Amino acid sequence: MGCAGSSQTKGDGTLKKVRKPKPWKHPQPLTKSQLLQLREEFWDTAPHYGGRKEIWDALRAASEADISLAQAIVDSAGVIVQNADLTICYDERGAKYELPKYVLSEPTNLIRES
Repeated sequence: MGCAGSSQTKGDGTLKKVRKPKPWKHPQPLTKSQLLQLREEFWDTAPHYGGRKEIWDALRAASEADISLAQAIVDSAGVIVQNADLTICYDERGAKYELPKYVLSEPTNLIRES
């Protein structure tokens, strides 16, 4: 029996399944190389936002994998998925991990380089 203010995060006992992010648009059109540069900059600095390096590494691997493999990666790393598109996750210690959409998928206004 818990106190009056306590609640369970998922009362039905199910875990959120990872899914592809919804289509999104970057504020300014990007080329593929600019998108890759943004991703590299994020992953290079991500551990400085807090949390554990091994969780950041698992989230990076999951973001670069197909959906079924991404699910296996977050499950085996003990990542708690708040948003099914992986934009907000937690580790077992309660540390929060926020991923920008540009590391998870391509924007709808991506410019194809010729």
